[in-house]
Amino acid sequence: MTPPARSSVANQTPYPISFSAKIGYYLAPVLLLVGDYIVVVASLLTAWFIRVDMIPHYFTSLMPFYIKDILLYVLIPIPYILFLAYEGLYSKRLPFWQNVEKIFKICTYVSIFAVMIMYFIGTAEQASRLFVALAWAISFIYLCMARYFGKRILTASGLWQKPVVIVGAGKTAEILAKTFTDDPGMGYKIVGVVEDNATERPLVHRYPHIGTFATVEQAVTTSGVQDVIIAAPGLQREDLLDLVYRIQPYVRNLTIVPDLIGVPLSNMSVETLFNEKIVLLKSRNNLSLFRNCMIKKIFDIVAGIGIFIMILPILILLAIRIKFDSPGPIMHIAKRLGKNGQEFSCYKFRTMYVNADSMLEGYFKENPSAKEEWDTFAKLKDYDPRVTKAGTLLRKYSFDELPQIINVLKGEMSLVGPRPYLPREKPRMGYFANTILDTVPGITGLWQVSGRNEITFEGRLELDVWYVRNWSFWQDVVLLFKTVGVVFGKKGAY
Repeated sequence: MTPPARSSVANQTPYPISFSAKIGYYLAPVLLLVGDYIVVVASLLTAWFIRVDMIPHYFTSLMPFYIKDILLYVLIPIPYILFLAYEGLYSKRLPFWQNVEKIFKICTYVSIFAVMIMYFIGTAEQASRLFVALAWAISFIYLCMARYFGKRILTASGLWQKPVVIVGAGKTAEILAKTFTDDPGMGYKIVGVVEDNATERPLVHRYPHIGTFATVEQAVTTSGVQDVIIAAPGLQREDLLDLVYRIQPYVRNLTIVPDLIGVPLSNMSVETLFNEKIVLLKSRNNLSLFRNCMIKKIFDIVAGIGIFIMILPILILLAIRIKFDSPGPIMHIAKRLGKNGQEFSCYKFRTMYVNADSMLEGYFKENPSAKEEWDTFAKLKDYDPRVTKAGTLLRKYSFDELPQIINVLKGEMSLVGPRPYLPREKPRMGYFANTILDTVPGITGLWQVSGRNEITFEGRLELDVWYVRNWSFWQDVVLLFKTVGVVFGKKGAY
């Protein structure tokens, strides 16, 4: 395959790779490792202090507990470092929540490993199970905090900064750029883009346009970077191979973004047939596995009971507020589509007047633009005449959905899942319904943390399908944490 002839790129100047970025390639992993060691030792000392000096004041029956210095400073911290290194956390540029997932697993593995060490060196009988539990929890919190702030400090100093060139400036490249901006801890800095259609790509106006596909070698070598990302999934196979073979000799790392948007990626495994030059990507529907369904069910029951107990006083206070705000029932019970399309009664606090339907019809006659908004989003954003004073507060923080915890305990809903759709919306769901209705709906979900009511109906369908096909237990935990921030930030609430 003969590459196209190179052409010059006007006003192209090398990107000045900073000295800190150059030494950071070697120094940043060392600083992260040293920081992790200090944090792990600090977490063990904190756990020891709580177990020895604080808790015995309240529980005098606890036996005295001692731990050898070699365990505190060597035998327990070293496995942490080894596991962190094995997971690539000193070199990989992962989003924050993926780092948290790996740290959670590492802390669990090391806790088990520490118990085994104490058993083999003959100190298991004196070991404190409370200390092990405290060390596990505190080390997880400390390591997450250290990673969050440490990488941002290293990025600000330039030590964790990795300059990259993106080949392609379309929608996929825009998603990458937004991800790098939203999560600065990843350390990527886009120093230029290579694109043929420069005038038609918004990304070109945000970052230097350093060349075209025909001059990609010159653009890469002039930029001075060692990491290039090809984000042009619409390229033909021959054109993509041409770019790969032309770029690869000039860089250390070449990343290709394939045209797999929408394909289930969770737990995807990669196999290669070297002789045939074929890559096999294996993907499965996680919620089709019985064990995953059981894990999700057990989590809903255990966490649901705990949440119900905690929010019970809030439910009572909100019920009183609704009762004295406007005439009508406290609860709004409506039919929703559940698993396999079966209808169930979904519980919510009433946020509208009892004659809401007639009020809406009259409002649409006077405000045609509101009818268009309703058809697009199935919501009214700016003003909804049906909503009561108490309902405005409830919707602002999504408190009206709290009674759905009862649906969770009944098994009709999950804490996290697709949006609970109305029966009349089923025809509009189209072929998405087959996937979405394969599981129970959730109180919160990917749609909730991605914009809530700011997303169009079709956008919600796509998010819900993505969630079902890519389910994981850790994703549910992350979405629950993100929901708290979204709700109190009032993003997309109407």
